[in-house]
Amino acid sequence: MARIEAPIPPSNIGFKLLKQMGYTPGSALGKEGSGRAEPVGIQIRRTRVGIGREEPHKEKRKREEIEAERNRMKESELMEEFGSRQKSQWRSRRVVVNFMKAKAALDQLENKEVVEPKKNEDEEDGEQDEEEEEEITEEDLQELLMKLRDEYQYCPFCGFQYETVEALQSNCPGINEDDH
Repeated sequence: MARIEAPIPPSNIGFKLLKQMGYTPGSALGKEGSGRAEPVGIQIRRTRVGIGREEPHKEKRKREEIEAERNRMKESELMEEFGSRQKSQWRSRRVVVNFMKAKAALDQLENKEVVEPKKNEDEEDGEQDEEEEEEITEEDLQELLMKLRDEYQYCPFCGFQYETVEALQSNCPGINEDDH
């Protein structure tokens, strides 16, 4: 058996046929001489799969890598969605808490008696909180904060009642909790 790396010897029947058709050693094949200069290499395949197919273990590894990448992307999207949902819930709870504080401050400034709502023992705390969150919006909180600022020159986040509107505007960093 001849070595694969060695050029075809002149005694080879294929070489003789090529030479009869005008082939010169070292030149490329084809009418214009733009074809292959070297013979097509061979690959010894140990598996019984057809040409163009990879070995089964390589295909399996490739499929597993693709599946792992899909799972990583899906996990990343789920984590992002979870974080977004948690942030939204946290903001909603902050709105409710700030509304309750502002409402208590307004009642106190208006000299109203502050009455803590009684919780039913049958109801779970989580259910009652969810009901309150649905009723109180950020617009409600903003409206209450503006009333405290405009009528009483009071900022619940500073925890201070200013003597004038000008003092409130110059000393208070802003209307929202984020400004403080």
